Amino acid sequence: MIALLAFYLFATLTIASAVAVIFARNPVHSVLWLILSFFNAAGLMLLAGAEFIALLLVIVYVGAVAVLFLFVVMMLNIDFGELRSGFTANLPFGIIIALVLLAEIVIAISAWNSGPGISGAAPPESSQPNIVALGELLYSRYLFPFELAGLILLVAMIGAIVLTHRSRGDARGQDASKQIRRRPEDAVRNTNPASGEGIEL
Repeated sequence: MIALLAFYLFATLTIASAVAVIFARNPVHSVLWLILSFFNAAGLMLLAGAEFIALLLVIVYVGAVAVLFLFVVMMLNIDFGELRSGFTANLPFGIIIALVLLAEIVIAISAWNSGPGISGAAPPESSQPNIVALGELLYSRYLFPFELAGLILLVAMIGAIVLTHRSRGDARGQDASKQIRRRPEDAVRNTNPASGEGIEL
C-alpha cells in the first residue's frame, strides 16, 4: 500500500513538474522545475528496483547537467522577447514534430504486449542488487572497453586544457622561483607620512 502511494506521488509530481518546465515563463524557474522532475523520476526508479539509474539521475543529471543549465541560463543575457517573436513563424514545423512524437507514443503503447522484452510482466527477482551485478559485469567482461573509455576521456580533458592554455603574447607568466627568492624587505616598505600627505610609489 505504501509503495503504491509512493508511486502515485512520485508519478504525479514528475508529470506536474515536467508540465511546469514547459509552461514556466522564466527560464530559471524551468530549470528548477526540471531538477524537481529528475528527483521524482529517481524516486520512481528506486521503486522499480533500478537503484543505479536513480543514482545516475541524482548525481549526473541533477548534480551536473541541470546545474550547468541553471548557470548558463543565469549567466547569459538572452533576449527572450526576441526569441518569442518567431513563434508564429515556426508554429507549423513545431506542430508537425508534435504529431510525429504523438504517433510514436501511440505506437509504443499499442506495442506494449508485442513481445516478451517489452511486456508488462515483472522481471524475476535477483539474488543480488543490480548495482552489484552491473559492477561485476563492468569490471570483468567489459573491463577493456571501460578502461578505453576512461583513456579517451583523459585525452579529451588534456586536449581541452592544452587548447585553452595556449601561450599568448599579452599574457604575463609567473616565475615561481623569483617569487620564492624575494625577501620581505624588498616587498614591504614602512612609511610614516604626515597628515594630508600621500605616499610616493
